Amino acid sequence: MRFPENDFHKHPCFNPEAKGKYGRVHLPVAPQCNIKCNFCDRKYDCVNESRPGVTSTVLNPAQAGIYIDKVLEIEPRITVAGIAGPGDPFANGTETMATLRQIKRQHPEIILCLSSNGLAIEPYIAELAELKVSHVTITVCALDPEIGKNIYSWIRVGKIIYRGRKAAEILLSRQLSAIGKLKQHNITVKVNCIIIPGINDHHAEDVAKKMQAIGVDLFNCMAMFPNVNTPFAGIIQPGSKMMEELRTACEKYLPQMRHCTRCRADAVGLLDADRTEEFRSCLNTCSTLPGMPSKQRLHVAVASREGVLVNLHLGEARHFYIWEKTSTGFRQVEKRKAPQPGDGLQRWHRLAVILGDCRAVLSSGAGQTPCDVLTKSGIRTITAAGLIEEGLPAVYGDYETKQLRGRKHSFTKSICSGSGGGCL
Repeated sequence: MRFPENDFHKHPCFNPEAKGKYGRVHLPVAPQCNIKCNFCDRKYDCVNESRPGVTSTVLNPAQAGIYIDKVLEIEPRITVAGIAGPGDPFANGTETMATLRQIKRQHPEIILCLSSNGLAIEPYIAELAELKVSHVTITVCALDPEIGKNIYSWIRVGKIIYRGRKAAEILLSRQLSAIGKLKQHNITVKVNCIIIPGINDHHAEDVAKKMQAIGVDLFNCMAMFPNVNTPFAGIIQPGSKMMEELRTACEKYLPQMRHCTRCRADAVGLLDADRTEEFRSCLNTCSTLPGMPSKQRLHVAVASREGVLVNLHLGEARHFYIWEKTSTGFRQVEKRKAPQPGDGLQRWHRLAVILGDCRAVLSSGAGQTPCDVLTKSGIRTITAAGLIEEGLPAVYGDYETKQLRGRKHSFTKSICSGSGGGCL
């Protein structure tokens, strides 16, 4: 196996020898899905089932940060934080990336892990690598679109719904491309193949062979779990004999995961000693908590062309430069993508999630609607101009002063021309 030594030994899903020593916590921050599988029934607030797609509640990124702190206080053997639903992480890309950033800041030592259908992950892969997300699982159930069209009712790309063979072709193309890009970024990839008797059981070995060819590290034949009120409800779950035969056949090409427990989207604990039920009350309590108070947030976002001046209107910014205060001054820590224009009010709600760790955002101008949305999320919108580093002391040290409220504030001694270019 081609795993980084430390990550491999501490990831219980990728190493069966670790399952009794190290644990995982799944953060249910991704409720939406962009495909409809004929075997899937995603359930919320469900306490009676243990399978993928089920959670007792959904968290936002700030709540996830509070929850993982509480989990690690009680269960220090947790080494992996994963996002596996209850929908798909990248049908909820804004929330997923905000959660990963938060966990990485709070617990840089923890292994970050994701499980996705692969349809919409590719635009995020470079940033996943920057965040050191080391393990990603992609579910690939068919290489032949004639088989795939029977597995998926539909897929959604943007606002367009595809069905039948076309849906299967698009999904497969994106899955293969995403796996290739993940491997280019040295991310360990596991492929889950859901075994559906009479649909794709004869096809699993072909999938494993192809996955070997494109660099996948681990293969997991998963028995389909029949769900009431789904098209495959009448298909009997494959038995242990069938599954063992398929794993043995697929093992000619890739190492097999034989210890999968088909975890819930809110699973927590060791695979051998699951504590999901025990932590349910904590999870539900965290889901009701407000976001982090603004003065406890470490960062400030800036709308800037080059990262030196405050010189872009909030709506013009395609990226935000993120700054933090240090013992010796201020430093820029990252450049964070803004949500794409369009979708009206939803754009600003997505921005509030993206900047959820920021106490303020500096820009050369902002409309009333984004200001209202960001303010309700605890993010102050400050209209200003000039050098970023000259303005940050006021934001951190005198955050509530009237001079930064409701009007353009120049950080320099010169008169601002109003052009948004900054005053030098």
